[in-house]
Amino acid sequence: MKQYAILQKSHFADFISALAVEQSVMAPVAKGYDNYAFEPVTRASQIALKHIPTILPPKKYFMPPSETILEYSRREGEAVHPVVEYEKMILFGVHTCDLMGVQCLNMALSEHPEDINYLSRKNKIAIIGLECEDYCDEYASCHLMANDLPNGGYDAFFTDLGDYFIIHLNTQMGDDVLGRTKLIEPSTESHWDELMKFREKKRSVFKNEVPVTHQKIKEVFDNAWKSPVWSDIAKRCLACSNCTNVCPTCYCFDVVDEPDLDLITGRRRRKWDSCQSASFARVAGGESFREDRGAKQRHRYYRKFKYPVERFFRYFCTGCGRCSRTCMAKINLKETLTSLVKELN
Repeated sequence: MKQYAILQKSHFADFISALAVEQSVMAPVAKGYDNYAFEPVTRASQIALKHIPTILPPKKYFMPPSETILEYSRREGEAVHPVVEYEKMILFGVHTCDLMGVQCLNMALSEHPEDINYLSRKNKIAIIGLECEDYCDEYASCHLMANDLPNGGYDAFFTDLGDYFIIHLNTQMGDDVLGRTKLIEPSTESHWDELMKFREKKRSVFKNEVPVTHQKIKEVFDNAWKSPVWSDIAKRCLACSNCTNVCPTCYCFDVVDEPDLDLITGRRRRKWDSCQSASFARVAGGESFREDRGAKQRHRYYRKFKYPVERFFRYFCTGCGRCSRTCMAKINLKETLTSLVKELN
């Protein structure tokens, strides 16, 4: 496998068409009012190459918002059938922040007991990344989270260098999928030099968006448990759960049984759940471990910046900015971090 290749822009339309003939292709599509969503595409003209983070991250293809995980029938004794549904597909145009989101989910859902439904999909989905040239908007904090430059998690990665894309072929799956289009060409040293110039320019654009270093964020949260910041957020939070629903690294779910009207057959489904909902931490007797909205929001932040560091040695915030972009109460992650940093200092 050659590590780098190029695709001429003049061949991009044929490239997407060739991919779509072979299997389903999902890519960012403009939905109006500066909103984008990953949707099925068959033509290059449908794809928004310049896009801010999509409304929902690519995790919806690995872990759908709602899915059947088991079916049962009492007609044949007590027959129970696990359900694992997946589709072979290509995700095109995934930004570096969302690539990290998938990497975080890979870690969390590969732990014992493994999430078979998630891992089955992961093995059937080819990911083609697309590099950002500049900030998506004011909500992004990708440099603080060390995601402004590519750091793996993809099968192939595209960088736009004007008349052509330079492509990093990272896995055999990426090499196979792109090779079958017969449109990519070998790269030369001059292409590599152009990529290095691009990255150097990019390093001058992306700077820490919050006055703290990446390494010191954990120390901020070591001292933030009793911060008045959480009380301030509690006064504003509407508990709508938007922040967790759009987060690329949130993976909590609820499980419900749905019997059919015959009361003989039925299914078990799992649905995305949120630590911001009133029922999430409620136990038998109606008590809740986190009744207060400030405590719920603190839990959300600690699930990004403290707990995963102790367990996986990395933050579970990607810097995509979706939580701030979608918050109806205007709770801004960068502002919250800045307030906590000021308290530490």
